[in-house]
Amino acid sequence: MAEPLKNLLHPGLVTDMAGHISRVAADFDAGRFAALATEGMETLELMQRAERIKDALTHTLPADYAAAADILHKALPADSRPGLSGWALLPVNQFVSEHGLGHFDLSLALLKALTPHFTAEFGIRRFIHMHQDRALAELSGWVTDPNHHVRRLASEGTRPRLPWAMRLPALVKEPAPILPILVALLDDPEDYVRRSVANSLNDIAKDHPALVADFVERHIDSASTERRQLLRHASRTLLKKGDAKALANFGFAAARGITASLLVTTPVITFGDKLSFSVTMNNEDAEPQRLMIDYAIHHVKANGTLAPKVFKWKTLGLPAGGSQSIVKDHAIRAITTRVYYPGTHRVDVLINGTVSASADFELRMD
Repeated sequence: MAEPLKNLLHPGLVTDMAGHISRVAADFDAGRFAALATEGMETLELMQRAERIKDALTHTLPADYAAAADILHKALPADSRPGLSGWALLPVNQFVSEHGLGHFDLSLALLKALTPHFTAEFGIRRFIHMHQDRALAELSGWVTDPNHHVRRLASEGTRPRLPWAMRLPALVKEPAPILPILVALLDDPEDYVRRSVANSLNDIAKDHPALVADFVERHIDSASTERRQLLRHASRTLLKKGDAKALANFGFAAARGITASLLVTTPVITFGDKLSFSVTMNNEDAEPQRLMIDYAIHHVKANGTLAPKVFKWKTLGLPAGGSQSIVKDHAIRAITTRVYYPGTHRVDVLINGTVSASADFELRMD
């Protein structure tokens, strides 16, 4: 069984936080902080635990925000000295977001300093929401920072639909202001940064598919392997939906004369087992075709309805009159982002974004 996400914030982490803060603030009431931060913690989920720890910081750090920010800054790791890092900085993000809006420069400096030790993508959202032009002007200067965590924050922090974080409705509606940041980071030397750029573009594609398809078209000519991978990842939602422009950007066209037969070789599985299936494709067209093969699992929800999740599979070329079979094993196991329910599920095979074959399977929960 996967470890619950909530356990990333636990009493031992709170004790460590108290120690790091006490090292730089002699009058910090570590005992009160720990008591407030851990009260009822076992009943709380991850973000609720972060809120509880943030509230404990509010009650035990100086009421003067500048003084509190200075303490938190000094409590960060420095040289070989340990300090606040990892998930301990999630409630610090929340503290800065809640109390630091009236201290823009000081708060962004603190978020920039802490992001190499965790991330500041959660803390910076409210500053972008409340002061978009000023915040984007500051973040635009971070795209050339020598620290790749800071460069990533410029793209990750501005994602319109960042998971676990507040949305940025103005950028959901009009993402043009962040495109220069994404362009500047297209060829960043760090894959960590490039994946953030791809995820931001994928966010935008959910609301502005044509904008992203056009963006990819403009930046794919003579692209390096790394940039091409970025643009492909940025287009994943569009490709899964069979967007014609997105498919064309990567050399795919609407499938012509392709027939497919799907065989589920494990029609009844028990939770924890693998779903096994194969698909045989025939090209009845007079021309060879390049095919992008994906599959979707339609999971049973609590109310008995089905919800599809598309997974990437492979690409292949199929000559005129040709036939090919491929097989797949898909694990049905515990993950933190999905709850499974018994019942009749469905698997679809998508060829160039179009459902070409379907079959059912039964999931039993032991």
